[in-house]
Amino acid sequence: MTPVSKIMDKENVRRTVMRIAHEIVEKNKGVEDLCLVGIRTRGAVLAERIKQCIEKIEGHTLEVGVLDITLYRDDLTLVDTQPIVHETLINFNIADKKIVLVDDVLFTGRTIRAALDALVDFGRPASIQLAVLVDRGHRELPIRADYVGKNIPTSLNQDVKVILKETDEKEDEVVLEKRK
Repeated sequence: MTPVSKIMDKENVRRTVMRIAHEIVEKNKGVEDLCLVGIRTRGAVLAERIKQCIEKIEGHTLEVGVLDITLYRDDLTLVDTQPIVHETLINFNIADKKIVLVDDVLFTGRTIRAALDALVDFGRPASIQLAVLVDRGHRELPIRADYVGKNIPTSLNQDVKVILKETDEKEDEVVLEKRK
């Protein structure tokens, strides 16, 4: 794949995460009973960053979990004969909590559907909201995000790549690449 264009640079990503944190606090009228759950891998990083921003805004620490959806995917047999399953780390009771599910890119909605299935195996939250850094469209399921960093219209022959220093050891950025 060859880069087509840089959509967001390091500063844009930082400001966008801060804005999403403010929107979460505002919509929920504070942080009471609020928890964040990031979808492994980049969603977990973004959830941690949102948590840090909310701590600065509210002076309150939120519980943050990490969700691995590998075994909940509807394309599991197409992905790999021996998929790599990572640990899900939700060390708190989600029952009756307001959960904000966090991911990097919202595309078809299938990842989010798998995450919802995985999440409810841990209990029955009061509500589940969705925060994404990028919404690129092309939904196959009736799923929408409550908090969107940036809407990026794409074609199906393009990919949105979110690069984060914690996972990619490069400076934060979001790029649009054309498939070869």
